[in-house]
Amino acid sequence: MAHNGRVTAVTLTLRGEDLPGRSCGGAPGFPAYGNIHVAVQRRAKPGELLGLTPGDASHATWTLACRAGAARDGGTELTGPYVQGGPGERFVYLSWGTVGEDGAFTMFRRAKLMLGAIAPEVLAAAVDSGRLTGTFGLTDAKGHPTCARVVPPGVRWVAG
Repeated sequence: MAHNGRVTAVTLTLRGEDLPGRSCGGAPGFPAYGNIHVAVQRRAKPGELLGLTPGDASHATWTLACRAGAARDGGTELTGPYVQGGPGERFVYLSWGTVGEDGAFTMFRRAKLMLGAIAPEVLAAAVDSGRLTGTFGLTDAKGHPTCARVVPPGVRWVAG
């Protein structure tokens, strides 16, 4: 539990590695996209993105202020402005899109970093230390931007 039921601040750092590049697709079943970028999507505000990063960057890092509190099942869960989903189903959206000449972002794919898949002992240690880091790859097996649910071993969670 989060410090005897109290809400505790936790800094969540997300580190994406192995980005897919600035363009992808063009094969049957996957259209071509250019000037690809990735960002964290704010809850209830799909157009508000944090840390827009080009798809050919060496890595992408986002730092999110979260709160750890008691979950309905007696465990701990994270909430915050960039944490999506309801109780027991919390996640962070990584939005993939193209950036036009006018700077407009057009989303074409998303990934869900599933916070509920964090091992309870890692989450408890993160509450104690106030820090949690998730490291994950951003390119799928076909060379496209990672999408769908991202859970261990696709993401490594470390406290402290």
